[in-house]
Amino acid sequence: MQVTIDPGSGFCFGVTTAINKAQEELARGGKLYCLGDIVHNNEEVNRLHSLGMETITHQQMASLNNSRVLLRAHGEPPSTYKIAQKNNIEIIDATCPVVLQLQKRVKECYDKAGDKIQIVIYGKRGHAEVNGLVGQTDGNAIVIEHVSEIETLDFNKDIALFSQTTKSIDGFKSMCEAISKRIISPAKLTCHDTICRQVANRVERLIEFAQSHDLILFVSGSKSSNGRILFNECLGVNVNTYMISSEEEVDPMWLKNIRSVGICGATSTPRWLMEKVKDAILNY
Repeated sequence: MQVTIDPGSGFCFGVTTAINKAQEELARGGKLYCLGDIVHNNEEVNRLHSLGMETITHQQMASLNNSRVLLRAHGEPPSTYKIAQKNNIEIIDATCPVVLQLQKRVKECYDKAGDKIQIVIYGKRGHAEVNGLVGQTDGNAIVIEHVSEIETLDFNKDIALFSQTTKSIDGFKSMCEAISKRIISPAKLTCHDTICRQVANRVERLIEFAQSHDLILFVSGSKSSNGRILFNECLGVNVNTYMISSEEEVDPMWLKNIRSVGICGATSTPRWLMEKVKDAILNY
């Protein structure tokens, strides 16, 4: 049986930077807190916890003083930085540069237009990155997850559409087209394609990878939005695709009469975890 790990899968640039910053800070010694799970992958979170990093909530951060807190790649709203300044908290900012640029664009749009325009975020409601984007608008941005939700918009008012960086390009285009058909002149729609191309460009290569194997094991944490998107892309071209979170979830029955297995994962999936899945398969 041939078992291959997709060379393009695994941590994206933003996540890699955040993990490296966390490890550097842990090497300095002392207590290090992380605001929320550093990545949406329990195996990697647990590995860093074993090195001394503690995950906290926003509520817990508000009660901290004179501490070090790492901000993950997803980014944070302005309110988080205000709390840190008030409580003398040292911020280790690992916000992804792509997300920082998107936050800046959303804030500039809001500061310039105020309530004269509807700022709409195409993304997952409650996602850390989306919360950070909404925070740039004092909480006034409208979050839309599905095309069916555009009915909540005022089509007589200008709309500026942005996207969570890890959403699919096709999904964003569909959202833009749906709103453009409903908007009423002279109101205008401006679509800002803010999807990270490092993530989006993985789709085409991943589809080719999924088509070239008998069985696909997609390794991802259940909380990963990017993981669900990429998993469905694989499943769309190879029905023999399964999502697992660790090597323990591999079912030996899947391997019967299989000549080639492809292992791939989300932008939040560590390479070492995919290696463990490969080793487990080869040991069956």
